[in-house]
Amino acid sequence: MNGRVIETPGWPSTYGGEAKQRVGFFTDTSVCIGCKACEVACKEWNDVPAEQIGFTGDSYDNSGRLGANRWRHVAFIEQKVPVDGVTESAPDSWVQEASRQQLVEQGLEPHGDDSGFRWLMSSDVCKHCTEAACLDVCPTGSLFRTEFGTVVVQEDICNGCGYCVVACPFGVLDQRKDDGRVWKCTLCYDRIGDDMEPACAQACPTDSIQYGPLDELRERAERRVEELQGRGIEDARLYGHDSDDGVGGFGAFFLLLDEPEVYGLPPDPVATTRRLGHNWLAAVAAAGALALGVAASFAGARK
Repeated sequence: MNGRVIETPGWPSTYGGEAKQRVGFFTDTSVCIGCKACEVACKEWNDVPAEQIGFTGDSYDNSGRLGANRWRHVAFIEQKVPVDGVTESAPDSWVQEASRQQLVEQGLEPHGDDSGFRWLMSSDVCKHCTEAACLDVCPTGSLFRTEFGTVVVQEDICNGCGYCVVACPFGVLDQRKDDGRVWKCTLCYDRIGDDMEPACAQACPTDSIQYGPLDELRERAERRVEELQGRGIEDARLYGHDSDDGVGGFGAFFLLLDEPEVYGLPPDPVATTRRLGHNWLAAVAAAGALALGVAASFAGARK
């Protein structure tokens, strides 16, 4: 494997093989139940080391965050949501009875006042960006674009420099403490090459994690948003499906029920290397101006 970009009529790959149709993940958080089956399946299939985190005190989530030893992470967000048509003076019993249908339709539980309680759950993962800054900064070619359009780390040639860690706009990439190398989701590269579904998607009992051709997933996701909004869930939105965003669109995008910040996601991610060429030109121009200034000062001193 090498970092050479090949010219093919399909998805451009740095793998060196024949380009395939681009595939990815669509994670529908509206049906995620927080079972963490995806986390377990990912660890088992990819032999990802276990972690001892336990109760964090922040929520019932006991697995922390994405990292070198956790390539899938199900976030738990507790949220109180207003219930339409319920006045502040309404008795608790009235809220629990008269508004129960609305609560059930929106996936909420009565909270005893004029609001409902819900969990927002989302299985987060590497976004496999179209414009992947981690690829741009890797000095060894350890990070490469596969023929499926996904981004994978070759740990055997990773030198642990950490450039990709700081380049990722999502904070996904991480280094293992024992050897310093970077590890992350491969979208089960070994499985999809054999026409198998990634382990996390196969294990998901509610089909919250969906795998397939990216174009088909985007169409499916748009229909799902229309369906939810038609049922009164107006906050339903897609995150990362737009190819005109700051990273050229995600290879693993999401349907969210609130703002991205609520899920700990950046609202407007931008590839940190997008303006790299412009910055280098600016640096060269600044260096040239400094050199001219120094030369002029020496010339003035001689006179």
